[in-house]
Amino acid sequence: MSKKSVKLEGATLPFYSYKEDGLTFYEYDARECQPPEPMVNTIKGLSFLKTPRDRLVGFFFHEPFPLYQRIPLSISHEAKELEDGDFKITFKLETS
Repeated sequence: MSKKSVKLEGATLPFYSYKEDGLTFYEYDARECQPPEPMVNTIKGLSFLKTPRDRLVGFFFHEPFPLYQRIPLSISHEAKELEDGDFKITFKLETS
């Protein structure tokens, strides 16, 4: 898998894209950030979700519960705790 840097207007973190299993992933790492930077970058990154085959993947040092209240109802998330205690959160656009 080859990750490519993608530009996102207003983002303060680098974002990368890659394709896997017919899906397009946009990824960023917010583990070293302080609030509100992880939330701001996540909200900006949600703009990448244009089809149900797009995914936004963020890495966090804790599960970002306050963020969940800020995402639109049309977007779902899945949280996975990693072995080191950090979290990988995957966001996707839900179809009706």
